[in-house]
Amino acid sequence: MLLPIVIFLSTLILIITQPKGAQIGTIAIFGAIISLIVGTVDFIDVLEVTRIVWDATLAFIGIIILSMVLDEIGFFEWCAIKMAKLSRGNGHLMFVYALLLGAFVSALFANDGAALILTPILLSKMKILKLNGKTILAFLLAGGFISDSASLPFVFSNLTNIVTANYFAIGFAQYLSVMIVPYIVSVAISILVLWLFLKKNIPDTIDINLLSNPDDVLKSKPLFYISWIFLALLLMAYFIGDAYHLPISLFALGGAILFLMIASFTKTVSPKEIIKNAPWQVVWFSIGLYIVVYGLKNGGLTDYLSIILKDLSTYGNFVAIVGTGFISAILSAIMNNMPTVMIMDIALVDASNQALAYANIIGCNLGPKMTPFGSLATLLWLHVLAGKGVSISFWEYSKFGLLVTPPILFVVLVSLWVVI
Repeated sequence: MLLPIVIFLSTLILIITQPKGAQIGTIAIFGAIISLIVGTVDFIDVLEVTRIVWDATLAFIGIIILSMVLDEIGFFEWCAIKMAKLSRGNGHLMFVYALLLGAFVSALFANDGAALILTPILLSKMKILKLNGKTILAFLLAGGFISDSASLPFVFSNLTNIVTANYFAIGFAQYLSVMIVPYIVSVAISILVLWLFLKKNIPDTIDINLLSNPDDVLKSKPLFYISWIFLALLLMAYFIGDAYHLPISLFALGGAILFLMIASFTKTVSPKEIIKNAPWQVVWFSIGLYIVVYGLKNGGLTDYLSIILKDLSTYGNFVAIVGTGFISAILSAIMNNMPTVMIMDIALVDASNQALAYANIIGCNLGPKMTPFGSLATLLWLHVLAGKGVSISFWEYSKFGLLVTPPILFVVLVSLWVVI
């Protein structure tokens, strides 16, 4: 058990610190190779891991490519300016609208999409609005939090959702029917708690006349209008695919490629640049880190977790759901949510209670907000901010995350218990 733990922790530390600019996918693959060499996993395990994560990984790539194309035509910038204009200069209303926009983007374009694309747009607009440093930080912290807490409603809203839904054979419509209420509750309670914690740094009025007209940022108005229709049709396609048990990546990646072709036909984007800048490292990150994590499973960690989860179930559904969610959350905060979701999924196989799979997702989506390294989305978010000259310290982030996450997580888990 000691050897796989050492390999996992070493790999995770290197992923978080990225020494000499090493890519996260390269580090994860290196950890997987070490695991193979020392024998904590074998090639059969590699095939099993690939079977588990291929759909989730390709779907994620598709969602990010689609997000990049929409970003290129001005879709998200239009939404951000429109949001600000709708607030009519009321700072607190703008704060709420910004979080609602983040919830929308996270739900449809995944939490990583929200972190990578929406964050720099909001940051640039806040600088145009001449907001002070504390106000900008308040908006950024809240936006970073909502990107994960709102990544619940659809299977494609988070990598953890896809992996777990595939692992337990949960269909697209079935997943949505269960998680729509926790999603609404999560967005509502997140906005309330975040506003209560950050309201002292939000100005009463903001001069929105400093912003340009929303339509002025669009590269192609016809394509912008088409994009809304395309997104609606793509969402319908997910339901149709669910009826025929088709992989979600078929629509996520296929839809992204189709829209990229449409956009390139209008000369609005460069397909070469979009494909080149897509986050391919995430493919290697997913496969590599999961192989390393499988070594923990082979070492018996999932057996210990399985015993704990079975014991929780003896106390009834409420304790089982809340307990499972908090175990997932704490593990995610300590060791990142990507390995946590897989370890917990494996441990939950014998639990005979699918509600715990949903609790695991909620814990893995919200729990990472307690630490800066809890999720890939947060690491990407911090990386984007650092590139824009905004530095958030480990203590500053953790103090905020540890205060706001537990109460929000508890309320969302209770909402799951109510609907199950």
